[in-house]
Amino acid sequence: MTKTTHEPLLHLTKRTEFPKWKAMLLRLAAFVVSVFVCAVVTSLITDKSLGYFFKHFFEGIFGTSRNTWNTFHDTALLLLVALAVTPCFKMKFWNIGGEGQILMGALGCAVIVNFMGGTSSDGLTIFLSLVLALVFGVVWSVIPALLKAKWNTNETLLTLMMNYIAVCLTEYFIKSVASTGTGTLTFNSGVVNPIAGNEFLLKIIVVIVVTILMAVYLKYSKHGYEITVVGESLNTAKYIGINSKKVIIRTLVLCGILCGLAGFLLVSATNHSIHSSSTVGGRGFVGVLISWLAQFNPILMAVASFSVSFIDHGASEVGNYARLGASYPDVMTGIFFFFIIAVEFFVNYKVVFKKNTKKEKAPAKLAEAKEEK
Repeated sequence: MTKTTHEPLLHLTKRTEFPKWKAMLLRLAAFVVSVFVCAVVTSLITDKSLGYFFKHFFEGIFGTSRNTWNTFHDTALLLLVALAVTPCFKMKFWNIGGEGQILMGALGCAVIVNFMGGTSSDGLTIFLSLVLALVFGVVWSVIPALLKAKWNTNETLLTLMMNYIAVCLTEYFIKSVASTGTGTLTFNSGVVNPIAGNEFLLKIIVVIVVTILMAVYLKYSKHGYEITVVGESLNTAKYIGINSKKVIIRTLVLCGILCGLAGFLLVSATNHSIHSSSTVGGRGFVGVLISWLAQFNPILMAVASFSVSFIDHGASEVGNYARLGASYPDVMTGIFFFFIIAVEFFVNYKVVFKKNTKKEKAPAKLAEAKEEK
């Protein structure tokens, strides 16, 4: 007795060619649809009109000059985090520890500002806090790199666990030096002064420079080429003489430097304080999504970062007026990611349905009958 195998109703195949202009149009459509779905969901749960949603949504982004600057400021911070993890992911080193590495950079900055702020010049305090922030970020990123290079450990699990260790170390430091039990350590001296009275401009300029340098580094430098080769095939890297262990460690040092810089900017130029959870605020995980959605292209990361900041700030304003709670912007951002990731799936894969074999067999049988006659 022979078993009959049934062809699946549908299966997925990877697309070999898909026009770039069509992919960009699909992504733009997904962005517009996600905003509209956010409006519909908000209208259903608040009994407010769609006009109410869009009025306050755009006020939260462009309503005042401060709101606009704040949107671009948060875009810059998200972009910096995405740039930090991009070389790792391009190398297929799955670094999920950006959150902890940034927090350790923030901790390094906070240590210097806390003990030297007010006792020495602000210039020296800022310089030393930047140096220690970079050192802390590098150390926290190099640990999993060394273990990966030496014993081939699972970097995803290790970097994820180190996020929680970073939170514990930060909480311990705050409780050790803070005079109050609020869980937040605030600084009054040793902080970066704004440029021309604009507290956002310095960080935006820094991130623009880093973005340009990263784009050149990944595309035109020898190190960028080695990262690409190691990510595509370790055997190929070994064959052409690339030391993959050295590349892994060097790349994680770069990641640590950028994460340390992000932590320094958050403490010394943004919050002027440190908290174990709200200082980074999930940017490390969102940065991973932005890097992946942009396919490791620094310019496209800027667009993706602005899209996320656009949704978040608009939803925050709507949530404040409609009294929807602190989690409402996160829900709206989740809707945005749902549509964008769905579009990325259909850009890279296509669904092929099973052919109707009965309809194909019928003409063949008619042809055979005619030949017999």
